[in-house]
Amino acid sequence: MDREGTLGGSDFVTFPGEFTLFPGVEESIKQLKKRGILVCSFTNQPGVADEEASAESFDSELKAFGFDRVYLCPHRHGEGCECRKPGIGMLKRAAEENGLDLRNCVVIGDRWTDLLASDEAGCMKILVKTGSGNQAFENYRNKEYKGRWAEVQPDYIAEDLNDAINWLTVEE
Repeated sequence: MDREGTLGGSDFVTFPGEFTLFPGVEESIKQLKKRGILVCSFTNQPGVADEEASAESFDSELKAFGFDRVYLCPHRHGEGCECRKPGIGMLKRAAEENGLDLRNCVVIGDRWTDLLASDEAGCMKILVKTGSGNQAFENYRNKEYKGRWAEVQPDYIAEDLNDAINWLTVEE
């Protein structure tokens, strides 16, 4: 799962200690964990490179929300790393470290970069319409994405994270 705009906050970066979850998100995460599902966050956080926050503070915060693992890209846009979404470096690392087959994993996010990374890795893709999600949905609906971006088809478009998790658990 992505962080900003998906779990809470807005479509702008909110640093640990100031970030608040959307209503019901913590319970939805617990619902997944009760089913034995590994719950990971994958998030671009260039503020770490800019020394505005530490990777450890993001890790601690997300684990306090119930996440099992946190995968964070600390790089700025344009640095050419493999981990920054839409790259799949964080997903590949999660798969290697946890023995996951990415074709059996789900990515939930509010930006098309989340969905593109998910598609490249072979995961199921869920767009939430919170944070930047409404704009991403409108761009998708109006066929504004071009090239590889236009090839991505969400498996589900959810009103919010709770809706996404309810849809997943009903699908089981």
